[in-house]
Amino acid sequence: MFKDFYIPSYEITPLTMAVIAKPQGNKDGASYVLEEELEYTIEASPSKVMNDACKYLGSSLKGRQDGTREICGITHKAPISIDPSSGMYFFPTTSPSNPKCSWIAHSHIDQVNKAPDNCTEILFHNGKRIVLKVSYGSMLNQVQRTAQFRYLLDHRIKYLQRHAADLVAEPQP
Repeated sequence: MFKDFYIPSYEITPLTMAVIAKPQGNKDGASYVLEEELEYTIEASPSKVMNDACKYLGSSLKGRQDGTREICGITHKAPISIDPSSGMYFFPTTSPSNPKCSWIAHSHIDQVNKAPDNCTEILFHNGKRIVLKVSYGSMLNQVQRTAQFRYLLDHRIKYLQRHAADLVAEPQP
């Protein structure tokens, strides 16, 4: 399913469907990146990839997690929005400090199914599938929490857009 070619750096895009942990012994880890059309490996843990993506857009993984906590009270395995305007919402499969933590793009999920051995299969809109060693209940909970977070953040953004004329940071001449 995954090709073993490495790229030196990587940036999350709206085409990114998942960043999956690939433990590398004593190293910091590596990640399989699953996009709509491509699959490859990078030499960085999924949480580092997510942190770098957040930094690229002016925040950090911790900053995004803090924002999630402020918006909807989720404190553990918090979903994040890398960029709400592009629909880039991701959730972790375990604690982000766990080297086995993978990140899944909420908007690309079509179905979540039970799989043998307490695993979960994720079917993406484009027909690609992955099986992760995460319980079905935990995965459904993460999908639901991400949907709640998306709804609440989207509501705030729309409120600001409706009242943009009254809330301009710099007055127009």
